[in-house]
Amino acid sequence: MKKKLLTFSLAAIFGFTATDYAPAESGAKSYTNSIGMAFILIPSGSFMKESAQPFEEITENETLQHQVSVSKPFYLGKYEVTQEQWEAVMGSNPGKFKGRRNPAENISWDDTQAFIHRLNAKEGHTRYRLPTEAEWEYAARGDTNTLFFFMKNPKTWDEAARQLDAYAWFDRNSVRTTHPVGTKKPNPFGLYDVYGNVWEWVQNRYGARDRVIRGGGFYNDAESCRSAARDHLPPDFRHVYLGFRLALSPK
Repeated sequence: MKKKLLTFSLAAIFGFTATDYAPAESGAKSYTNSIGMAFILIPSGSFMKESAQPFEEITENETLQHQVSVSKPFYLGKYEVTQEQWEAVMGSNPGKFKGRRNPAENISWDDTQAFIHRLNAKEGHTRYRLPTEAEWEYAARGDTNTLFFFMKNPKTWDEAARQLDAYAWFDRNSVRTTHPVGTKKPNPFGLYDVYGNVWEWVQNRYGARDRVIRGGGFYNDAESCRSAARDHLPPDFRHVYLGFRLALSPK
């Protein structure tokens, strides 16, 4: 009886069901944690990593460079971490574009590590983390090998941008601000905003010091929001276009 009452209370507060709150170690396809963060189980698999050459100089066959494998299933945030969730863990909100459901932004890589440390302590484990770059790209692609998960490789970036409007907040539709997560269409794995809104920090280093960011942001064009788009910044760098998405390792 006590367990049922607790489940009802969590559902009433955070708006999710008992099925959603099934422990991540059970192999459930979705999971919602104690502060209402939703996760989706991403299966193991592989993708073809895209060439770094400029789009205008390659043919469709030349866009694929080599195969990258993700050997173990993992949970990934259905949405970018929101300002409401950041504040629930950290007690403050550094974001410029305020909104309960807007992505947490103005976040450095170092800040993500502080958030992860506190959330792990709150839930009594050490399984929250940033996704690796390979995990991020595999999940963002949604088991596709094209420049964007929603179409075959476009002939021009303008063609891509017209269709990207349904899936991302980017330079053509964002009005130079972030937007509430989950208001565009998801990718084939059910993840929202993997393109645009805010760039997302991942685990990997770039060179001796920098950390990698993925996915493009609200001010970027279609080319910078494609599945393979990447950049890098110092780990202490903060900006309104920087946020993150959490991974969770199954027990």
